Amino acid sequence: VKAFAAHSAAVNELSFDKEGEYLGSCSDDGSVVINSLFIDEKLKFEYHRPMKAIALDPDYARKSSRRFVAGGLAGHLYFNTKKWLGYKDQVLHSGEGPIHAVKWRTSLVAWANNVGVKVYDAANDQRITFIERPRCSPHPEVLLPHLVWQDDTLLVIGWGTSVKIAAIRTNLNNGANGTYRHVTMSNMNQVDIVASFQTSYFISGIAPFGDALVLLAYIPSEEDGENGFSSTIPSRQGSAQRPEVRVVTWNNDELATDALPVHGFEHYKAKDYSLAHSPFSGSSYAGGQWAAGDEPIYYIVSPKDVVIAKPRDAEDHIAWLLQRGRHEKALAAAEAGQGRSELLDEVGSKYLDHLIVERKYTEAASLCPKLLRGSATAWERWVFHFAHLRQLPALVPYIPTENPRLRDTAYEVALVALATNPAFHTDLLSTVKSWPPVIYSALPVISAIEPQLNTSSMTDALKEALAELYVINGQYEKAFSLYADLMKPDIFDFIERHNLHDSIREKVVQLMMLDCKHAVSLLIQNRDLITPSEVVSQLLSSGNKCDSRYFLHLYLHSLFEVNPHAGKDYHDMQVCMRQLFRHFNSIYLNIVGFIYSDSVPLLCVKFNPNKEKEEEERSVELYAEYDPKVLLSFLRSSQHYTLEKAYEICVRRDLLKEQVFILGRMGNSKQALAVIINELGDIEEAVEFVSMQHDDDLWEELIQQCLHKPEMVGVLLEHTVGNLDPLYIVNIVPNGLEIPRLRDRLVKIITDYRTETSLRHGCNDILKADCVDLLVKYYKEARRAVYLSNEEDDTRSKRDASGASLPIEKTSSMRNTVVKSKTRGGGRCCLCFDPFSIQNVSVTVFFCCHAYHTTCLTDSTYSNSNKKGAGPTSQEPYGYDNDDDEDEEDDQAGDPQMRCILCTTAAS
Repeated sequence: VKAFAAHSAAVNELSFDKEGEYLGSCSDDGSVVINSLFIDEKLKFEYHRPMKAIALDPDYARKSSRRFVAGGLAGHLYFNTKKWLGYKDQVLHSGEGPIHAVKWRTSLVAWANNVGVKVYDAANDQRITFIERPRCSPHPEVLLPHLVWQDDTLLVIGWGTSVKIAAIRTNLNNGANGTYRHVTMSNMNQVDIVASFQTSYFISGIAPFGDALVLLAYIPSEEDGENGFSSTIPSRQGSAQRPEVRVVTWNNDELATDALPVHGFEHYKAKDYSLAHSPFSGSSYAGGQWAAGDEPIYYIVSPKDVVIAKPRDAEDHIAWLLQRGRHEKALAAAEAGQGRSELLDEVGSKYLDHLIVERKYTEAASLCPKLLRGSATAWERWVFHFAHLRQLPALVPYIPTENPRLRDTAYEVALVALATNPAFHTDLLSTVKSWPPVIYSALPVISAIEPQLNTSSMTDALKEALAELYVINGQYEKAFSLYADLMKPDIFDFIERHNLHDSIREKVVQLMMLDCKHAVSLLIQNRDLITPSEVVSQLLSSGNKCDSRYFLHLYLHSLFEVNPHAGKDYHDMQVCMRQLFRHFNSIYLNIVGFIYSDSVPLLCVKFNPNKEKEEEERSVELYAEYDPKVLLSFLRSSQHYTLEKAYEICVRRDLLKEQVFILGRMGNSKQALAVIINELGDIEEAVEFVSMQHDDDLWEELIQQCLHKPEMVGVLLEHTVGNLDPLYIVNIVPNGLEIPRLRDRLVKIITDYRTETSLRHGCNDILKADCVDLLVKYYKEARRAVYLSNEEDDTRSKRDASGASLPIEKTSSMRNTVVKSKTRGGGRCCLCFDPFSIQNVSVTVFFCCHAYHTTCLTDSTYSNSNKKGAGPTSQEPYGYDNDDDEDEEDDQAGDPQMRCILCTTAAS
């Protein structure tokens, strides 16, 4: 972009100002030329001796002084400044050999000659310090010294095999032109050597690298002299080693080393290499990283090559790791956000590919959420890729259901992959439960599972998963069937929630095994849908799957408590179950022969006529075995069991009270009494039993069986009061029989007898008084007339009375009549329904308030003979003619009384 014809000999050094607007150069032709890069401005200064070093003032473009320093073989360091009358050179130093290097930073100028390094403060026109040349270092003409300012106060010196870092101490003083940095002059005390170390190689160049240093190392060969510089002429043997770029700390700890494959390195010496770097702000370096766009660039120059070096960034590091197969570290670096956002996707894809090649499918699947993140397209691609490899079950736990949400097909393929492998059926169940049903269609998955039913590959987990899919698809009946087979505890809530009472018909055994009490309650509530015979049939056919006898007991007992007649066919079953299973397969069908039709034999069956009888021979042993305390109440309540079978069961199980009850129902009272006395030994129950039988012979039997037991005779005496005369028992007791506590018992008998007698007399007196009171009440009620009227007449009378159309005396009379006649009847004949007032016939009224025309009642086919009416005539419809009552009763004493046709009560 720019070209300057500035010199006629070799250019030895270039120098830019801080702004990059001016370029200074020096040459062996003894001239210094300063060119502007942007305007047509050129300055040339002649010094007549080869110039080896130049440095422009960093503020050259901004200051009018236009200062620079330059030096060469003449040994003078010139300080050039623009004055009022033109440019003027000032010799800062001379007499110590050629000036080999010069560097300017802020107001500080450092240069190197054959003796060492000196520092000058241009702001105060003072020389600050002198740093001696390292001992045993090569002559500067053989290996040049290298100077670089790391920052405003740190000077790095590389000379031969020695590195020194000098820190310039500064104080802040106020000058005439304001505040500026002032370096005090105090000989060597102005500078501190903060770091110094020796290297095993020669330093061909030095530059700062953040908080570290970059060294261009030349490693001497065996053919080199003591100092490695036996000759300045390149060796024809080519024994030199490759130059190296080393990053070291101030303590000479190597951080990185790179050997440079430059052309012809075998023939080069240390002075044939040089290192330069572009200006950069050291303040932007923090934590080992530079700000974007602020990274330094280094140039390694050899006679035939220029190598550009720069700090490795995150992408370089990640690419380097990937090339060496260190995918985990590359992924960690990418996740740390050290590169482009797209870099994580690239690294993730390569890492997943690497794991797939290594057959580490589980590890690859676990990394997918982190690597694929929210990319639905990437997720779907890997889902189908895993499916192609038949490794999709490993990825299923990590597939997202939202953010992002994939297509339905991806989820369905995943579920089918789990369903087809028995090892992942448990994962299928957990996945179906955890995934929202809206993200996929259940039908494809159901279609993939249903062919596995009733095969060896069907597992409980797969059944439950299929049931869950049925629920999602609304097929609740099929889901219930599977839940019942799996014995799920919440199946009863499922039945109620989806109203599946019709579906429990075929799953009685499973429900009973799961929760018998809940199942019994459910079956009882829905006994109209599933009959007791169906329940009993399924329980009996369950075989050894469960304790069907106990389940039968619970069901039949609950059914009996709800409706004693609902399961009457199975009351014997509740009594006797021992022979039930032996006969179960033969109680319904009876083969009677074969019928041939078109030479095809047809099995002919008929219903067993003894089915009900055989059913009645099975039942009470359930109570006897599982709940004997309830058996007696069951025997008393039920009428649908066989007494003989029930008695056999009770004898076999030694149930004495039940034996007594059954014997009593069978009419064998004496044997029942013998069981009470001989087996139970309970004379009180014996007395109660005999009292309920109302049989005098049984009392004799009781007395005879108790005579040989003195204790029972005493108890018998105590409890027979009110049932049997105690004196009778005392008379038949053998003489000399010792009865325990006989005196006390006799006293008690007499006391009880007196009490009973007193109570009887009191009850008789109360009964007589009550009879008299009731007779008086009956007589008064019988004397009262029956008021006959129509509802229409009553309504009209009330309306007339409210309108004051009747006299006050007549209204009062009617009101009194109604009040006195509490017994009221209709105003029409109960046979012809004509009002009594339109026929001039007698009316017959019964105490039930039904009234008839006497002629109607006489003509009725229900009357036995013609009788004279007992009531008033139609001319007196609202009263009785009581004058002839006694005569009529006498006249009709021998005739049969009339009866009310409607209720057959006697006439009044």
